[in-house]
Amino acid sequence: MKRVMIIGGAGSGKSTLARQIGEKTGLPVIHIDPMFWKAGWVQRPREETVALALQAAEGEEWVFDGNNSATLGERLARADTLIFLDLGTVIRLWRILLRIWHHYGHTRPDMAEGCPERFDWGFLKWAAGYRRRGRLGALRIIRSPPPHLKVVHLRTPAEVRRFLESIPERRKES
Repeated sequence: MKRVMIIGGAGSGKSTLARQIGEKTGLPVIHIDPMFWKAGWVQRPREETVALALQAAEGEEWVFDGNNSATLGERLARADTLIFLDLGTVIRLWRILLRIWHHYGHTRPDMAEGCPERFDWGFLKWAAGYRRRGRLGALRIIRSPPPHLKVVHLRTPAEVRRFLESIPERRKES
């Protein structure tokens, strides 16, 4: 594992798993959200987000957290491992509510600076609709992945924990 992509619905644990894999392996972690948002929850122009994501994907090693369909193909071509966090809607929405509660009014570490956590019905509604939209695209990818790509399809928090435990720790330099 040198270039790992993590995709899944909002609240599935993409950022958390990316950080955990990064800590365990020493791979640099890249979050897509700061490439998508500017301070004040202002969406970047599509071309700017695409350029930032593609530039980050040029690296030799990374754990890339985020869906961003505009760059998915290019990032998949560079990745050696794809992790699809396919958790149910109820658990994802619960996690989003916990995230809001925990970070309310403050910017999360995986988010663009100046984007404090907030309660947003529109976002919750969008997140709830993932199984009818984004999940179908992810399922298409994992059913016919590029030949070079190792696919890991995780459906429960227990499967995520077991997968993380299976990753060897990086060797400490002496």
